Amino acid sequence: MMDKEVLAKTGRNTGRTKQLVLTGLFFAVALVLSIVENMLPPVPIPVPGVKFGLSNIAVMFALFFMAKGQAYTIAILKALFVAMTRGAIAGLLSLCGGLLSLTVMVLLLLLFKDRISYLIISIAGAIAHNLGQFIAITMIYTGFYMVAYLPLLLISGVAAGIVTATLLRFILPAFKKLVL
Repeated sequence: MMDKEVLAKTGRNTGRTKQLVLTGLFFAVALVLSIVENMLPPVPIPVPGVKFGLSNIAVMFALFFMAKGQAYTIAILKALFVAMTRGAIAGLLSLCGGLLSLTVMVLLLLLFKDRISYLIISIAGAIAHNLGQFIAITMIYTGFYMVAYLPLLLISGVAAGIVTATLLRFILPAFKKLVL
């Protein structure tokens, strides 16, 4: 092969390798944030399953500064990890919430481009995450009256969105150094 062909092929492989490494790195960051969140005292609202979702910071960063495919990959890997460590139902809830959340954030970015803040995107994503989990759990436990739980999930989604957007803003400079 000619030198230009070798360089072109190597450059493509280097780009793919970098994407793979960054995806793995941010998946690891998501796991660490999840572990840290589990070590924190429970949220002030004594509602089962309500958390801030700190691991979603890694997914949001991937969405904003990497490729959408990488963000989806991290969300799916997170759900698989949850399924392996906390069980199939928890994994399903993570998958449904994560994919709906990410899809809503992608749609908002496509519709509003630079005219929407990270805070609004984060809040919408957190609410969508809770809605995705709510839909999944109501399909599993059809006999329970789950609608009463929905307002708490919506309110906690707003709070979680504010927390994750605020923390992302603080962590952003360090994350950007990893990607560049």
